[in-house]
Amino acid sequence: MSNLDLLLPLWGFIVVMVATPGPANLLLMSAGAQQGFLRTLPFIGGLVVGKLLLNLALALGLAQLLPEGSVLRVVFILLSASYMAYLALRNWTPSATASQPSRFSFLAGTIVHPLSPKTWMMATLALSSFADGFDSPGERLLVVPLSFLIAQVFFHSLWCLAGAALSRVFQQSLVLHRALIVLTLGVILWAVLR
Repeated sequence: MSNLDLLLPLWGFIVVMVATPGPANLLLMSAGAQQGFLRTLPFIGGLVVGKLLLNLALALGLAQLLPEGSVLRVVFILLSASYMAYLALRNWTPSATASQPSRFSFLAGTIVHPLSPKTWMMATLALSSFADGFDSPGERLLVVPLSFLIAQVFFHSLWCLAGAALSRVFQQSLVLHRALIVLTLGVILWAVLR
């Protein structure tokens, strides 16, 4: 099997996983609506770095720490949901001025994906389904994480830009900001309950 035969399905999987709504993408939309694309770039950078580090750790065997059905996994999911809900809710009242510090910082972004059960699921599936098809250990270790990185930069930026565009259309509406937060909380709850 050629690398292209492996890459096309891998990239299809990654596009579907990264482009679809999830807690991180909805947080990005909310951040874009509240503070604009440029002020959200550090948060996007943090999301990308956090996901890259998680993907590399999972490729090296970290996935075995949270087996399906374990108490540790349940605690992890609840802590993850709590952190993402905290990030969403602390922005219930948007910043009034551009001079105020960003509530969506690089550090806050680095923690989102490592705490996201959806991220663990998609990275584990990608690694177990596609990485073993590559010939060299270097390819197995790098292709999946770097593919996710490229998709994240593109799609996370689109979600943020969509939020910024919505904010312009609705003229920085507080109702829009709060609706995006409630939507984010709904997706977090859905993820926990599945």
